[in-house]
Amino acid sequence: MAETVAIILAAGISSRMNTKLPKVLHEVCGQPILAYVLDACRAVGVAKIYVVVGYGAEQVKEQFGAADDIVWVRQEQQKGTAHAVLCCGEHLGDFEGETFVLCGDGPLIRAETLKMLMEKHRTERPAATLATAVLDEPAGYGRICRNADGSIQGIVEHSDCTSEQLAICEVNPSYYLFNNRILFEALKKVKPDNAKKEYYLTDVLPVIIADGLKVASVTAVRPEEAVSINSREQLSETSKIMQRRIQRAHQREGVTIIDPDNTWIDARAQIGRDTQIEPFTYIHGEVKIGQRCRIGPLVYLNSGTVLKSGSSVKPGTAISTESKK
Repeated sequence: MAETVAIILAAGISSRMNTKLPKVLHEVCGQPILAYVLDACRAVGVAKIYVVVGYGAEQVKEQFGAADDIVWVRQEQQKGTAHAVLCCGEHLGDFEGETFVLCGDGPLIRAETLKMLMEKHRTERPAATLATAVLDEPAGYGRICRNADGSIQGIVEHSDCTSEQLAICEVNPSYYLFNNRILFEALKKVKPDNAKKEYYLTDVLPVIIADGLKVASVTAVRPEEAVSINSREQLSETSKIMQRRIQRAHQREGVTIIDPDNTWIDARAQIGRDTQIEPFTYIHGEVKIGQRCRIGPLVYLNSGTVLKSGSSVKPGTAISTESKK
């Protein structure tokens, strides 16, 4: 089986967020946005992750510098997504294997979706496979254009769509898996023939198709997973979706959450079975709660708090770094 690596695009600037902090370092439920993408890659066995950075590169590297599976790649000028991938050519130009290309600003990505993408790619063995989504409101996304037989013709960015193409609801949320050698050969042929005069990764697909090679797809991306963060409003909405995921995961493991809408649990928290979380509880950071605990209501637990099994935290309590063993 071919080795699989990933390229994560994390170099862009988000002017709509009005921020000096690199977009991928903004937090969703206690973790930087980029952390979720990295974790999804690791969960499906990606051997090496190439993170393309630009704006705030040193801050991003400092946050994740301890990871030994990351190779940092600098994109000095933001000339588009295809240019960002091409910046990895020094490392991957001769690599014989599979390469994911993913966006670093999509924390709602799931490992399950990447697995489906891998299975499709390895079953059909195309030059490229992409995971698509079907949205009721596809505004802003590149549209998947197909031939009469259902095969992929290409992807047209929203700003370049005709009125007919704008009506297409199948979109490109930027989940790709390529034969790496074919990817880098095709990248050399991409031209900035679009409204923004940028080198689009989507333009790799027509090049591959023109060479007589196959592009496959799987409609595996849930609508919520397609969201990338480009504004403070999207950051807030994404955090709500992620919070629901976190709480449901705890509930499946035997934790009772009395009022999910009025509870906040950090992505890094650990909670034991048969613990009950009362309303207006806020659990922040690396908190460890044992089994059969009762927390709240109106409780704040800060990172570093450890509660032994059977503990009870009274209403209105705030624990900063207290440890109970």
